Amino acid sequence: MKIIDIIKESTAPLFSFEILPPLKGNSIYNVYSIIDRLLKFDPKFVNITSHHSEYIYKPLPDGTHKRVSVVKRPGTVTVAAAIQNKYGIIPVPHIICSGFTKEETEYALIDLNFLGIDNLFLVRGDQNSKGSEPQNPETHNIYALNLQQQVNDFNKGVGINDIRIEGIETPFSYGMACYPEKHEEAPNAESDLYYLKKKVENGADYLISQMFFDNKRFLDFVKKCRNEGITIPILPGIKPISRKQHLSMLPKTFKIDIPEALAERVRACKDDKEVKKVGIEWGIRQCRELLEAGMPGIHFYTMSAAESVEKIASQIF
Repeated sequence: MKIIDIIKESTAPLFSFEILPPLKGNSIYNVYSIIDRLLKFDPKFVNITSHHSEYIYKPLPDGTHKRVSVVKRPGTVTVAAAIQNKYGIIPVPHIICSGFTKEETEYALIDLNFLGIDNLFLVRGDQNSKGSEPQNPETHNIYALNLQQQVNDFNKGVGINDIRIEGIETPFSYGMACYPEKHEEAPNAESDLYYLKKKVENGADYLISQMFFDNKRFLDFVKKCRNEGITIPILPGIKPISRKQHLSMLPKTFKIDIPEALAERVRACKDDKEVKKVGIEWGIRQCRELLEAGMPGIHFYTMSAAESVEKIASQIF
């Protein structure tokens, strides 16, 4: 079933979440433990992030260094298939531009089509990873809009180099990202909204927001989207603060603001146990306000916060 159909047909707020594949060497049971914890809230889908390899310089006996590629996590296709097989929950693998060639993307789409996984989340991906290099537009999708076009072509049975792909039974449906506080590379909010509208015009079925901690900024963003004719569902993305270092790490990594009211409460905590409690309380208030404002559901980011998500969800769903 398509995520967009689930959103449209639901009579109650939707619960969904995103997981991070474990580092290589760790078991799939790390993922299962998060899902098992959250199953009781009837998740409608689970997003699985994607990660490209990174380059490191390995020291050699002669004192020189060799540049080598290192894969740190299993692929999103593998994890999506495991979740679908074990739980029957709809998996939504992330397909990203960064670090993957158009050919590698096509391989992933062929594998997912074969597995009957027909919901995707398209996003450009991190451009600032260690050892990353400029990508060639002839061989790589540079922006999410380019990636979107490749998926649209695939849905029509057209692969890279205009080679026909036969036997596609169910075209992919996909969601894409939006940024209530604007994308870090957008020169201004108006430009960001312009490209978001392009995503929608080119076929995005729904949007999931970057994490945020200020509901007013998110709701103002949704209003601007509606005024621009963007009518597809927008799911708010929520991540509970659970560590004191999040005050600096989250703004630096995700280019978001943390309201002073929340920052003040976190700074007053003696330890991360108290921080986690504050994060849960803030998350509960956020979710209640968002659902009261008519949002179709809440999408949670579980990285290092699965226990907090569980406690928030128990008060909301």
